Amino acid sequence: MSQMMDTENTEEVRVSLKSNGKTPTNGGTKESLGMIKTLRKSIRRGKGLKVTTGNESGSLTPQSPSQSSPVTSPLENVGGLCNKKDEEDSNTTPQKGKGVARSKTDPNMSRFDSILTRGESIRRSLNLGTKKDKACRQQPLISVAEGPAEEKTEEKAKEEEYTLPEIPHTPLSVMQINNLIESMELQDAHLNLLALRQEFQQERERSGDDSPLELAKKEKDLNLLYGELRNKIKTIVRDSNSLPSGNKELLEPVARIIQEEEKRAEQPGGLQDSWREAWREAVGEGVKVKIGSIELEQKEKNPSWLAVHLGLLGKTILEDLESVKKDLRWSYPPSFKVFSTYVRSYHSGVGQHLKKLEPQVTEVKDLYALLNWIINVYKSEKIMGGVSLQPEMEEESSDLQLEEDFLKKLKDKYCCKLKEDISCTLDRVIEQENKTIWTDRETPEKEEGFLHSQFPMDIWTNLKGSIECSAAIDAQLKQKVISSCLQELKDFPKRFEAGFRLHCRALQPEPIWTEYQITYINSFTALQQHMEGYRDTCPAEVEDLKKETDGLIFRLRQGLEVQFKEDVELYLRRMITRKWLTDDDDFKQLSKHTELLSKNCALMRPPHNQDFASRLHYHVVQEYIGQLMKKNFSCKNQRHERAASKIRKQWAELRDLFEDMKSAHEWLYDVGDELSVIVEQKNKRDIKNHLETLVKHYPDFCKKHLVAVLYFRGLIRGREHRLILQKFTELKKTQGRADEDKSHVLFRDMQIPANTDCFFHLPFCCLSSLLTDN
Repeated sequence: MSQMMDTENTEEVRVSLKSNGKTPTNGGTKESLGMIKTLRKSIRRGKGLKVTTGNESGSLTPQSPSQSSPVTSPLENVGGLCNKKDEEDSNTTPQKGKGVARSKTDPNMSRFDSILTRGESIRRSLNLGTKKDKACRQQPLISVAEGPAEEKTEEKAKEEEYTLPEIPHTPLSVMQINNLIESMELQDAHLNLLALRQEFQQERERSGDDSPLELAKKEKDLNLLYGELRNKIKTIVRDSNSLPSGNKELLEPVARIIQEEEKRAEQPGGLQDSWREAWREAVGEGVKVKIGSIELEQKEKNPSWLAVHLGLLGKTILEDLESVKKDLRWSYPPSFKVFSTYVRSYHSGVGQHLKKLEPQVTEVKDLYALLNWIINVYKSEKIMGGVSLQPEMEEESSDLQLEEDFLKKLKDKYCCKLKEDISCTLDRVIEQENKTIWTDRETPEKEEGFLHSQFPMDIWTNLKGSIECSAAIDAQLKQKVISSCLQELKDFPKRFEAGFRLHCRALQPEPIWTEYQITYINSFTALQQHMEGYRDTCPAEVEDLKKETDGLIFRLRQGLEVQFKEDVELYLRRMITRKWLTDDDDFKQLSKHTELLSKNCALMRPPHNQDFASRLHYHVVQEYIGQLMKKNFSCKNQRHERAASKIRKQWAELRDLFEDMKSAHEWLYDVGDELSVIVEQKNKRDIKNHLETLVKHYPDFCKKHLVAVLYFRGLIRGREHRLILQKFTELKKTQGRADEDKSHVLFRDMQIPANTDCFFHLPFCCLSSLLTDN
């Protein structure tokens, strides 16, 4: 049959040349014969050739398909693509991003179109053709090359101008159609399926309400074949972006089949559900397969397993979407919105992948890496915001599709694990302090002249790092992290105190015990100051921590106070006694311990050093003066001047020590001197002239205190005694309570022994008459 077609074509060419009044020369004959041979070769390969008549040239050249001309038949479509292949074989290279250049045609070749059409019709009717012919029919109908905006317009024009090839009158058998599907000859398979579907529809119309068994069998065959075709299409689509050069040439027939089936969705014989949705599902499955193929190491083998995996995941997503933008999307008509579909598929696929991955993420560093990747990295220029994906991504969302509470659960899990880590860190702080300081009785370090420990800075640095990292994710997580850290830190002062007292109980009498207490007063003061920076964010948690640290500092400071009071108690008790007047040993011991107290205060950071010194200053003054109020000793026989001088001298020494300690109780400095003035007066009458200053400075100084001072002076009763008390009463009335400062309370709490002399308050005249009667 091929020989018959060759002969017929040759004869028609000759007739065409003669009809134009031109007799070919030898050269012309050779040129014509060469063209005839080319046409014969094209017919044998099953390629069509569209030849047009033009007046602009007398040469005979096959015309390439025009991008602006509508496709009128499957033969012309196939012929146009095969002509492009032939031109490439003839070393004619088309420009990148453009269609094949339009060729000039010879007017004498106008009859070749009918000859080729007739040959193609014969070939198709006999169902003949080579493998190369089948492959040629599967060539994409639209150029795949990436091009500028003009090319996109041409792509859209081609989509609109596409015409379905001629449907065979008689379909192939079910087995033959199935074989075409298996061998990826999708266009031929679909055309025969459409033919089989037309037969089914015609038979159904003829049968009316009756449904013969043969019709039901044909409907079942259609469903099975359509199912196989859809599965094959889904497989092609799923793998289309995984194989560099595998089945991408089949994507355009796939797109045309989907479009044709969507047009026939309401007609009987096809599948009920959406072909476009099945295509999207296939894209999503392909994305999941690609995500699942990314290496995921075991965390036991690689501590950075998650960071490595997320890095590879981001790289894969970016490269895949770049491939879709650059190459894959041009295999589809624009209506498929391929790039957008792949972006949404990655949003969904990655979200599901991370949900499966989450149970394996148990450490703080991995939880942070996952949160940061989801919230920051995925949207950044490293992945979805990449420059290579612009401008297409400008119209797309860059948010992952996660379950509604997934991020909340992940943040809660991160905060919970962070609290566990902080708790372990605080336990290690206590263990390290015991190992390096308490066990070996190491002297604490000094910084800027103050005793200090390193652990507050370590704790703060640790917490600050976690807080700053969480702030890089989002403000909400930062607040949750600050709250979690402060809640865990709240119990640390008590835990530390318990460990300290357990390991250092035996050191309590030693000086090192005092140094440790001062060290931890300073340390927890520093820790509290660091945490104050988060008061605006978490005021309640900061206040709770402050209460705990203040409680510990108070207890540590109270321990120092109790220790000092116990050390000086005996020496203070011996003040203002008969021995005191002649012996200075007790005061020297008191002064020695006060000097040591001053040195310890110098090692304590503000504000605790001043408060600590002020409290002990008050204690020493109250106990010293309190001994005078106890009436243990009365300075008779002119010893009151010597006693007053000694009080003034010792008071000056104590004053200097507490001034060095920067005591805040400056109002206590003059009390010793003012009492000394009363005691030292030679003339009893002059005492009442020195009461006003004492009453003014110390409003709580009352009559019983004055009686005790007069007793120490040696003035127990008598007229002058009464006058002094009378003057004091007048001063108290004049003074009233207007100038009383409740913060300056010294004498009120001093214990004064009850007066056992029953005649103490009797007037002297009455006492004289009683003595006369006796």
